[in-house]
Formats: sequence, structure tokens, C-alpha cells
Amino acid sequence: MSSSVQRAAKLATRIAFFVAGFGIACWAPLVPFAKQRLAVDDAALGLLLLCLGVGSVSAMLVTGVLCARFGSKPVITTSGLALALILPLLAAASTATTLALALFAFGAALGSLDVAVNIHAIEVERAEGRPLMSGFHAQFSIGGFAGAGLMTLLLATGADVLTSALACASLTGLAMLLAAPRLLKSAPAEAGPLISLPHGFVVLLAALACIMFLVEGAMLDWSALLLTSTKHLAEAQAGIGYMLFSIAMTVGRLGGDAVVSRVGDRTTLIWGSGLAIAGFVILLIVPFALPSLAGFLFIGLGASNLVPILFRKAGKQTRMPVELAVAAVTMAGYAGVLLGPAAIGLVAQFTGLQTAFLFLAALLGVVTLSARAVSAEHG
Repeated sequence: MSSSVQRAAKLATRIAFFVAGFGIACWAPLVPFAKQRLAVDDAALGLLLLCLGVGSVSAMLVTGVLCARFGSKPVITTSGLALALILPLLAAASTATTLALALFAFGAALGSLDVAVNIHAIEVERAEGRPLMSGFHAQFSIGGFAGAGLMTLLLATGADVLTSALACASLTGLAMLLAAPRLLKSAPAEAGPLISLPHGFVVLLAALACIMFLVEGAMLDWSALLLTSTKHLAEAQAGIGYMLFSIAMTVGRLGGDAVVSRVGDRTTLIWGSGLAIAGFVILLIVPFALPSLAGFLFIGLGASNLVPILFRKAGKQTRMPVELAVAAVTMAGYAGVLLGPAAIGLVAQFTGLQTAFLFLAALLGVVTLSARAVSAEHG
């Protein structure tokens, strides 16, 4: 592969990761408007939001097979453009049924893009011959900041919901049209099984991905409540914890490829999970609000490069087709995001929120203990 093709493929992969983060983040500021427009209560809104997750997981079940049969390029292009087309529908849906269908389709496009772009990233990284996955995943975080920021800015300046969604959708579509010609065209695989249950090493990777995404989901949904209930931080300031976590994770991923190249997967897994555990300890035992916020920085930095390593290892294993392995790891991660916050709430209900966060630290210990097995596996 020529150097120019390789550079173009890296750029296209970064754009695709950015689009995935941008697309989902554009929806978040629209949620209150959807609730008001449809005049639904919190319970009904929760069921509607579940449609997005159901759509994502449903698409993931078949995306691995599609990528194996046709390559990741057409799947990335189709799903990315679908995000752009569906986003305005989320702003225009006038009934609960139409919004549910739009959210299912939007989730399906996002889930398909997530799987396909990670498969493509593995191909690009393999061709490059050095770690690139952390930098790719950093673009998802940057896209999230950009999407939420742009949509919020448009709405704050007086643009209506549909106009704002159309503007963001147009940028999404343009980005995908820029990326599409530069994506690698992989040779289709021979016809394989439609279903291949993960087993052995892939199960370990999937379980660890579930843990890591569970931690990220808990940071999003529960960190503010922890700060207000145990550190007595004002509600208006409680979001700073997740903000620090997100910034630290993005910075960690931007420099993560260099770190992994220097110290290797095993050391990164051990020290990364250890740093995140230390962050939870700081968060839980420091009684004062401002010093305890350092815990979020430790958790974000420590966790930043663990998921990219898991995807890289899924791409290197030979126990099942790479496309299906990546789909399994991605689905497990989504399971952590979808079910984890509810599980944390259940634990908190019976033992307290601090104990629930201690449980998260214990789960990170599983990552530490699994580092040797993950790094030693070659297929």
C-alpha cells in the first residue's frame, strides 16, 4: 500500500470516528425539545430512548457479517450517510411512534457505524504496523464535544430545532462524502457463518469491554449525583466531574498510541486500570469537593487507552472471524452502557452510591488481573 493511500485511509478513519461521536452528541440537546413537543412523561421518554439502544444492538448483530462479506467501506459510508439523513427526522417527529421508529433507525446506523469503523481501524493499523487505535477513538470524543457544542450553540442563538438539526446533518453528510473515497477497499471474504458465538479469548475481551463501558456510563449518569450527595457540591456545578473525566480521556487517547508503542499492551492495561482505580479511591475517600475532583482526571486518563487495546486484540486473534469478534466486543460494550447505569442504581439503592462506585473500582481490578492473559494471547 502506498504512503499516500495509507495517509488517506487514516484521515478517513479519523473522520468516520468523528462522525460517530458527532452524530450521537447532536441528539442529546434535542431530547428536552422532543419531550416537550410530544408532551410525554419521563417514563414514556425513557421507553423512547430505549429504542435507540435496541436499534444499535440489532444492527450490530448483522454488521460483522456484512463487513466480512462486502468489506467495511460500504457499511461505513451507508451508515454514516444514514445518520445524516435520520437526524432531522428526530427533530421533526410529531408522534411517539414516528420518533420511536426514527430513534431505532438512528441507533441502527450508529451501531453499524461503530462496528464497521473499528473493523476498518484494525485494517489501517495493521497496514501501518504501529498502534493507531487510541488516536482514532479520541476522534469520537472530539466529535462528541463538537456535536453537542454546535447543536447547543445553534439552539442558543435562536435557530429552531429542525433548522439546527438540518445544519448539523449537512455537516455530517459532507464529512462522510469526504471520507468515503479514502476508505480502504477490502476484499470480500468467502461466505461464512451468519452467526458465530464468541468463545474463549473473545469472551474475555467482550467481558472487559463491558466493564470499561459500564464505568464510562456510570461516570455520565451517576457522577454528578455522587458529588452533590457526598461532597455537597452545588447542583449547578456537579457536571464538572464528568467534564474533567471526558477531557482527561480525550487527552489520554490523543497521546495513547505513543504510550502503547513505548510500553506495550500489558503495561498499559496494568497501569491504566491501576490509575483509574486510584482515581476512584481519591473520589471516595477525599472529603472535600474540589480535591476529590482530581479523581475524575485519574479515572479518565487511566481508562483512556484500555478499550482501544481490547479492539486491537480482537483484530489480532484468530479464533473467530475478526469482523464477528469486533461486533461481539462492541455489543458487549453497548450492554455495559445500556444496562450498567441501571445496575449501579440497583446497587446504590441497597448499599449506597459510594459502595456502588467501590464496586466499579473492583471491576477495574478484573482488568488489571486480566492484563497478562490479554497481552499474551496471539490467536
